[in-house]
Amino acid sequence: MLKRILIACVILFPALTWATFKPVRVLAPGLVSGITCMSDTICIDDVARYSEAIKLYVAAIDFVTNNVGKLKHKPRVTFCSSSLCFKSFGFNKASAKTIGTSGIVISPKGWKDYYLRHEIIHHLQAEKLGVFSQWRSPEWYKEGMAYSLSEDPRNTLSDKYQQYRTKFSQWTKERGKDNIWNITAIQ
Repeated sequence: MLKRILIACVILFPALTWATFKPVRVLAPGLVSGITCMSDTICIDDVARYSEAIKLYVAAIDFVTNNVGKLKHKPRVTFCSSSLCFKSFGFNKASAKTIGTSGIVISPKGWKDYYLRHEIIHHLQAEKLGVFSQWRSPEWYKEGMAYSLSEDPRNTLSDKYQQYRTKFSQWTKERGKDNIWNITAIQ
């Protein structure tokens, strides 16, 4: 009897997780209805926009590598042209979301170079610091770095994010850009 329960749990747990915790879908976006994975790194819901997606991706990877830090692994990015696609990952209002080193999902409004650079910086943070340490690091550090180093062109962000960007920029000036990955310096 115990064996049957264990087998049922092993079989049902992944299915229940897939159905109830939608961000886990970044692990296998090709299994999400309407999404086609064109390569190991790019999945998309509108294949007619693939050339646009690849240009954004290559430019963002180059930018982050040259200006922020070298990536160990290029992230998989799912480009959503529809809000239905974005919502299928459990996201709603954001322009894009990064789930640790598992993947990035871009919303219909997130098809901009600086949004993708911002999310790739979050991916790099997870690689450099570890997913748990990145998650536990101060918001001003995580978001301030992403807004500042992505060269987000918006002069003014919402108050909270504007403060994070300003604090990170000041912190970097005081300590130097070579020290941005020294997490002990921010605690």
